[in-house]
Amino acid sequence: MLLGVGLAMDAFSVSLANGLNEPTMKHRKTFLIAGTFAFFQAFMPMIGWVCVHTIVTIFTAFESFIPWIALALLLFIGGKMILETILKKDGDEEKAGVGFGALIVQGIATSIDALSVGFTIADYDLPAALAAALIIAAVTFVICMAGLALGRKFGTKLAGKAQILGGIILIGIGIEIFVTGVFNL
Repeated sequence: MLLGVGLAMDAFSVSLANGLNEPTMKHRKTFLIAGTFAFFQAFMPMIGWVCVHTIVTIFTAFESFIPWIALALLLFIGGKMILETILKKDGDEEKAGVGFGALIVQGIATSIDALSVGFTIADYDLPAALAAALIIAAVTFVICMAGLALGRKFGTKLAGKAQILGGIILIGIGIEIFVTGVFNL
């Protein structure tokens, strides 16, 4: 459970940003967003576990690129959110918030560091590894639902500035993942 909490912090922050960006989000969409993050937070450690048991040398070579990939993806999404807000004309209709494609990119970007969790659960047999992944998913889902709720609440109060704040949060998360990953902090 503690591993799930640690892994879910980036997803929580992005959920908060998504809630800020779309304060009128429907409950169905909140479940979709939290479910997407939960899926990727469970899927990535399982990929890591499979790699340890099959192609560990390829994964080890890829591991150094993880911070760079996360930084690029979150800079792109956060920058796009900020630019859309700045370039939006007064007569423009409100955007529908995060789209499915952006959500998938967010899910990958925030969970790509969870690939290395596969190394920590490498000693587990398959049922134990799946149980760990499901616990991580459940914890992530609950934490993301809380982030979305908080973001929606404060997004209503921040109105037009919420999308800029959300973009800044995403960029900050990307930088944090990059700095932590590159400098092994």
